[in-house]
Amino acid sequence: MWFKNLRIYRFTQPFELTPEELEPLLAAHAFQPCGRQDLTKYGWVSPVGGDSDVFTHVSNGNIMLCAQRQDKIIPGSVIKEAMQEKIEAIEQRDARKVYKKERDQLKDEVLLDLLPRAFTRTRRIYGFIAPKEKLLLLDTSSATQAEEFLGHLREALSTLPVIPPASKNVPADVMTHWLTEQHAPEPFVLDRECELGNPLDTSNVIRCKGQDLDADEVQQLLEAGKRCTKLAVIWKDSIGCVIHEDLSLKRLKFEDVLIEQANESEAEDRAQQFDQDFAVMALEVIALCKDLFKAFGGLEKTRAV
Repeated sequence: MWFKNLRIYRFTQPFELTPEELEPLLAAHAFQPCGRQDLTKYGWVSPVGGDSDVFTHVSNGNIMLCAQRQDKIIPGSVIKEAMQEKIEAIEQRDARKVYKKERDQLKDEVLLDLLPRAFTRTRRIYGFIAPKEKLLLLDTSSATQAEEFLGHLREALSTLPVIPPASKNVPADVMTHWLTEQHAPEPFVLDRECELGNPLDTSNVIRCKGQDLDADEVQQLLEAGKRCTKLAVIWKDSIGCVIHEDLSLKRLKFEDVLIEQANESEAEDRAQQFDQDFAVMALEVIALCKDLFKAFGGLEKTRAV
């Protein structure tokens, strides 16, 4: 359950719904599997999984949620082949050409024919609300998946006043400064990965991985005007991650000391292990966010990205 990525949102108003109030709201939008003619389905499931029918999991006041999406998988090549068979049959039968409008109709018919026989792909996205800190934290690297999660949560709650964090200092400028000075503010330490971009040409990108960032070639690129848009850091010797210029964090890596801390007490069942993992992870991730905001000059109170 340990988060692998982190997209951060902050509430513009206090989050006052209790877990008991959340339960029926999420239950009304519970996940239902794809039917024979459904292409995709989205809804809420128990974060703990298994046979649990509870849609929230609470630890130290933090509320974990889990969304599930199921998609029917129909390869484009299969659709193309089925369409071609229909087109050839029509052209031979009626001795005429099949044009775009009719091809579009045929594609819809093919999809309807194939949907009942299609395989399904299911994925889950976890997120937790930290009411005290007014944060909503999602485990996804995809902005599209994050917006989908937020949209469905907004639909379930009727309102969701959240915005991405907007730092007072421009993240790319701050990370460029850290890289130039070869020093990040405590408790962050620079790691061995970065991405440098040309502010005048977004296609001009140089990626450094497993690289000593104090190497002459990196400094020369910075002197030539490149700006740091992604930077790997280690926080408190506990969590490694890559900071992106929108303040999202990718490739979170929790050090063994945290995993061991969550396993200090032997869990009796899956739910208890989930609770122990969540308690440790949430505490560390929230502290990481606070230090992240501070390192970039604090947050603007009203401005969204």
